[in-house]
Amino acid sequence: MESPHTLTERTLADAWADLKAHADAGLPLQPDAYRLAFADPEFLLRRETRGIRFQLEMLKPDLDQAEMGIDSTIVVFGSARFSAPEDALRYLEEARKSGDAQAMTDAKRHMRNAHFYDQARLFGRIVATHSATLPEKERLYICTGGGPGIMEAANRGAFEMGAPTLGLNIALPHEQGANPYVTPALSFKFHYFALRKMHFMMRAKALVAFPGGFGTLDELFEVITLVQTKKASPVPIILFGSDYWKRLINLDVLVEEGAISTEDLKLFQYTDDPQQAWDAIRAFYEL
Repeated sequence: MESPHTLTERTLADAWADLKAHADAGLPLQPDAYRLAFADPEFLLRRETRGIRFQLEMLKPDLDQAEMGIDSTIVVFGSARFSAPEDALRYLEEARKSGDAQAMTDAKRHMRNAHFYDQARLFGRIVATHSATLPEKERLYICTGGGPGIMEAANRGAFEMGAPTLGLNIALPHEQGANPYVTPALSFKFHYFALRKMHFMMRAKALVAFPGGFGTLDELFEVITLVQTKKASPVPIILFGSDYWKRLINLDVLVEEGAISTEDLKLFQYTDDPQQAWDAIRAFYEL
């Protein structure tokens, strides 16, 4: 007996199955004009359909997160190049065996920065531990760029506490896969940096920026600008690693030269302790 139909049921041609069947069988596709538009990869990748790709890249992660009940995130930025302590130690041992001076210099730098990996990992654990005590709708989830280094560390900390974690990865010339601590159903890949940054902010209740390079700076100043110009609601913006950030950027110069106001320096704060970073977020929201 056939199952009854519902009022909301929709029937679409299984265009992707048709496309896959042709590929699996090694058969040529029909001419472009005959393909269904949404099952035509060449059409979707044309310059003229860029706006549609924007919409799709905006919509897919949003729907998936909504279905998973992800409403609020703590975004962690930071270098993809900072190693876990165990990896840094391995690099150092290999460099010593090689006798290569440059390898030793690089290995020592890995050792020096490895503590940031540990601190990001601890921060992820702290957030996940607290979040587990909250009602499901109020839970906070660690969200990163999904790559290695600091991003992996924050995802790892939350993962170790049994919490789902998000990764908003980006397609790069040097392929970057998701780190193993991102929940597979919450591992998203973007082509457009702009759409990726928008998704970082859509659910962010706080931003914690660990030391990083151009990408971290880009993401950090995007958030500061959005909050400064009131395009986004105020959120805690925490620069983790005060010595690094103060050596890298003298933001007081912007005040001295009149490029920003003194009040703008209150948009962010420095810290060197994972618990202190979390306490600042809790104080902001009175958790």
